[in-house]
Amino acid sequence: MTGVPPPWALLAELTHACPLHCPYCSNPLELTRRSRELSTAQWQDVMRQAGDLGVVQTHLSGGEPLLRADLEAIVSAAESAGVHTQLVTSGLGLDAARLAGLMAAGLRSVQLSVQHADPSASDRIAGRRSFDAKERAAALVREAGLPLGVNVVLHRDNLDAIDAVVELGLAWGADRIELANTQFYGWAMRNRASLMPSRDQLSRASDAVLRWRERLAGRTELVWVVPDYVDGVAKPCMGGWGAVSLTVTPDGTVLPCPAAATLPGLDAPNAAERSLAWIWEQSAAFNRYRGTDWMQEPCRGCPRRDEDFGGCRCQAYALTGDAARTDPACRLSPDHGLIRAAAEAEAEAPGYVYRGPGRSRAESGTNTQRVKT
Repeated sequence: MTGVPPPWALLAELTHACPLHCPYCSNPLELTRRSRELSTAQWQDVMRQAGDLGVVQTHLSGGEPLLRADLEAIVSAAESAGVHTQLVTSGLGLDAARLAGLMAAGLRSVQLSVQHADPSASDRIAGRRSFDAKERAAALVREAGLPLGVNVVLHRDNLDAIDAVVELGLAWGADRIELANTQFYGWAMRNRASLMPSRDQLSRASDAVLRWRERLAGRTELVWVVPDYVDGVAKPCMGGWGAVSLTVTPDGTVLPCPAAATLPGLDAPNAAERSLAWIWEQSAAFNRYRGTDWMQEPCRGCPRRDEDFGGCRCQAYALTGDAARTDPACRLSPDHGLIRAAAEAEAEAPGYVYRGPGRSRAESGTNTQRVKT
């Protein structure tokens, strides 16, 4: 497709390895082996190409990106390419020396995850002791003068703690607090029955966010990522397929969104084999759901088709088996009943299924264990 506007954002998934075992993790069930990760030189080339393509910001993510010993070199390559870098981290492994090295390489901001405001609850959800390390990491970032964002993935186990979570973010000195309701892909889909909140929980949480936004106006940015399963409106996932951002996975696979690897027949290209410019502009994977020509009814004739772009292709596939169908989150979808049934079902509240410590199933033999919550 010619005349495609350039992307402005890159999600660089540097590794799937992670010290945490969060049950809502959106990483795929089959994780990329460490031995298959792009090399330092390959990631540096990705950053150079991203800058040439027009990308202005990259989220350095994972897994846990601090597990890459060459993270400073990757940050430096992005800085040289004119790409703003944000480290998305659990905070584990971040000490003063490591942070100083990353800042010297050009790191511009940090987004720190936390699972709950209560330390023991946070550790339980994360699958290991980690809260204290996160608190220390937040203090290091603020002392260094870097912008700090705190990100909390919300679900039944922490939605009732919204007030405490916001207070924690403020106490840690966050410039931005992102309250992101769980998106059901990967491990989150496997744990959906345990994670799905009630409508009353969501209503109370939404009211709390409105109150905090009034109190914090002009002081701290408070982001509320609405849930897919409740309000009957499909979100414009990723700002539209292949419209504003691209994802590079640990092995170099390039995707229009982080979950797109689940779609059958996508034939996603790889940055080790093709240039980012060709992938963005010409690859079949990135052009597959661009625009509106691919749409079926009711999307094709819907006045919102240029606003929500038919919703999420990955969610459509996960729930209906057809990625081209209208996202069932939309109340106009013939499959909307699937969403309503899932949202209204009484969960059995089993223990979470946790993934193993950053290894693929092939490496670990088994990468799940049932842990009581």
